[in-house]
Amino acid sequence: MGHPIKHFITITKHRHKVIRFCFKMGIGMQGLFHDLSKYSLEEFLVGCKYYSGNCSPNSKERQLKGYSKAWMHHKGRNKHHLEYWVDIDLATNKYEAVKVPINYVKEMIADRVAASLIYYKDKYHDDIPLKYFLDKDNGLKIHPETYSLLLNWLILVSEKGHLEAFKIIKKIKDY
Repeated sequence: MGHPIKHFITITKHRHKVIRFCFKMGIGMQGLFHDLSKYSLEEFLVGCKYYSGNCSPNSKERQLKGYSKAWMHHKGRNKHHLEYWVDIDLATNKYEAVKVPINYVKEMIADRVAASLIYYKDKYHDDIPLKYFLDKDNGLKIHPETYSLLLNWLILVSEKGHLEAFKIIKKIKDY
């Protein structure tokens, strides 16, 4: 079955970092519920099977199957993922990105920084979350205002460091 203990430790370390970061940005209670779906059978078993310790197990599942059932389960239950915020626009009858509430953009930042810290370990530096966003999220439907906010906050993390950026972000209450 792979590495259930290692996978459990990795997702729990990640979750605890996100919780701490969410408290630093003023959304602590929200952080307490971060990624609980990763402990569900649908996500946890895949995580154990494809665990590597240096990237998401969903990437390996996607590589082997052409899709990740665990990711589809995860993104549909966790509002801190941009993919959650796509819906049918009534005017166009097409799938369009909707503006993400600011508290979930804060959680996105916490999630991206925490994931980078977990996967890069001692090689982490504060421009990694920005680089990942610019390299990996191309083509993803993102509401223009959400994209701008997320990009600006990732630049802030890169320039000021994540702990200083979180202090600044905490003060921001709306777009």
